[in-house]
Formats: sequence, structure tokens, C-alpha cells
Amino acid sequence: MEVFPEVWRNYLADFADFDLLDDILSAVERERTTTEVYPPRGAVFRALDLTPPEKVRVVLIGQDPYHNPGEAQGLAFSVPDGVKTPPSLRNIFKEFASDLNVPCPASTDLGCWAKNGVLLLISVLTVRKNAPGSHRKFNWELFTDAIVRAVACKEKHKVFLLWGNFAIAKKSLIPADRDHLVLCAAHPSPLSAHRGFFGSAPFSQTEKFLDPWRWDGNF
Repeated sequence: MEVFPEVWRNYLADFADFDLLDDILSAVERERTTTEVYPPRGAVFRALDLTPPEKVRVVLIGQDPYHNPGEAQGLAFSVPDGVKTPPSLRNIFKEFASDLNVPCPASTDLGCWAKNGVLLLISVLTVRKNAPGSHRKFNWELFTDAIVRAVACKEKHKVFLLWGNFAIAKKSLIPADRDHLVLCAAHPSPLSAHRGFFGSAPFSQTEKFLDPWRWDGNF
């Protein structure tokens, strides 16, 4: 069964229900005995592994893992290098390049962002192959909302990037008195990117708020 990062377990002690997490992980393991589940074992908590609590500067919330073979790797919007770039990630890179006046990132694996303090949190951390939304019934959101709430309540001066209605609904988890920057925009999907994602300048606004922090890690 998946091993939850101990540093996050301690950090979430007053916020998260770990009995619930055990139930969720047991349900996921039962699914794995009969069907293919993504991301693979060992990658479900990759976002937390790469971005421990003391490193978090930005929280970027995704909805579900990719449900096609070879794509999901435990980081919101990210896919391994060599995999075809998903449309939403392609649009994220377009806005990144336009906003910061830099080339598009060379790697589709956003692990470099995660190591630099961007918590790429997926709200529902697992999915059945070719069945989007299939693990929402496991109550993953009750647990991942606790992560968002803990970061928002215990820390100050973080950036929360909420793209699309699903993520924007998480705004209620973020108290207004903690000096956070909360940036809401349309989802980067081709269906909505032209309705408020392109031109929203989330990357430059993040750097300005967190100065001297930079997306490329040079600060």
C-alpha cells in the first residue's frame, strides 16, 4: 500500500483524518487487484514527496489524474517526458512563455516546479484506467481539502492558483487573513482557455508577490 510522507503526516495532524486515508488507500488497493489504476504505486503522493510543507510557496490544484496509460505521475497537469503533451499543459506552457517572456519549458515533467516549491496537488489522487472521475467516490477530496486548508491556515504569504470552476470552489478553504495571493482564472483546457486563462498572467503575478522567488529556481 502507498506510504504517506511522514513529514506531511505530522504537519496535518490537526487537519486530516488518517483513518479516512487508510480506508481510501485500501479501496484503491482493491481496485488494483482487478483493474489498472493510475498513477502507478509509489507515485500517488509524488506531489507531497517532492514538495514538503516547509518548501511550499505555491499551491496549484488539479482535479483528477490523467486516465490514459503512461500519463499520470502524481503531479497536477504533469506528464513524463516523451509522452504527448496534453492540451491543458500545452496551454499552460503558452501562457508561461507569454507571461514571463521566456521560452516554453523543455520538460513536460513538472517535477522541477514541485522541487522549487510548487505543490501540484491533485484533488482526487487516483483513477481507474480510461474511466475519468472513477475514484471520486472514494472521498479523496475530504483528505486533499485538508491539505489545502492546513497550508492556507498554518502559513502566510503563499500563492494559490485556482484554474477552472472546480479549483475556484476551493477558495472557501483559504482564510482571508493570512496574506495569501489567490489567483482565479478559467481552466487552461482548450474549451475555456480563451475565456480568461490566456492573459491572466499568473506566473508573473506569483513572482512579484513572492519576490525574490522565481519559477526557474534562480533567486
